[in-house]
Amino acid sequence: MTDAALPEAKIASPAPPREETPFTRFRKAFFEDRVAVTGLAIFSLIVALALLAPFITPQNPYDLRSVDIMDSRLSPGQVTGEGFTAWLGTDGVGRDLYSGILYGLRISLMVGALSGVLAATIGMAVGLIAAYAGGRVETVLMRIVDLQLSLPAVLIALILVAALGKGVDKIIFALVVVQWAYYARTVRGNALVERRKEYVEAAQSLGLSHARVVFRHIMPNCLAPVIVIVTVQTAHAIALEATLSFLGVGLPQTEPSLGVLIANGFQYMLSGKYWISTFPGIALLLTIVSINLMGDRIRDVLNPRLEK
Repeated sequence: MTDAALPEAKIASPAPPREETPFTRFRKAFFEDRVAVTGLAIFSLIVALALLAPFITPQNPYDLRSVDIMDSRLSPGQVTGEGFTAWLGTDGVGRDLYSGILYGLRISLMVGALSGVLAATIGMAVGLIAAYAGGRVETVLMRIVDLQLSLPAVLIALILVAALGKGVDKIIFALVVVQWAYYARTVRGNALVERRKEYVEAAQSLGLSHARVVFRHIMPNCLAPVIVIVTVQTAHAIALEATLSFLGVGLPQTEPSLGVLIANGFQYMLSGKYWISTFPGIALLLTIVSINLMGDRIRDVLNPRLEK
């Protein structure tokens, strides 16, 4: 048999490398930083504990029938009148601090998430409209933004909450009013750059509506800095809610937010009852720090020029 009669051997060609998606590149870059991964792990644990609070806590701090004033100011590890061990102690009205912290985390995370989403939505809309419309519309909108940013955030929130009254919805509204200007200023700057690019001119020449050009073509290219601001402002909103509740103008005493728990224990600090304020303060600190650690890495990944 000649060589020509032999069947040709099929040589398997190597498969072309799969192109990485932007999400895949972002994930790899994010998980390269151990500090950011640590922040993500801590934040994930905090969220899991907050979601599972009704199932893993011995007491519902919202239910006044389960709170006994005789159990007030128990030190960590003591047994309450209901028979369970208060591993973190109790506060001044007899609420289990472990239960109060987990339920308080639910309020803090909800306030931070909702206020961040609403403020980002309003701020992005204002920034995009100002950049695209230009002229007097831009001037009026940006002067409002400048006025908003010139005033202290705590002062505005205090005035609004004092005028509207206590409650979660009132705090969320106040935080949205405080935060939306940050998004508007950032998005307007990015939208001005995108507005002068060729793809926007092509979309306008095709006769697309202004709303479609703004929200379908320009807005997706302005999302990167918004993601960074959301992480920073979420931590700021959580801290501001705790500050308002600590000052007595946030949530009522019947709702165990972290700020309320810290405020309840402040008057007992000098008498040695340190745990009433210390443990809620540690939970608040871990929540804010973990969000900031993730936000710093997200900022570096989305804008490598800012990475140290």
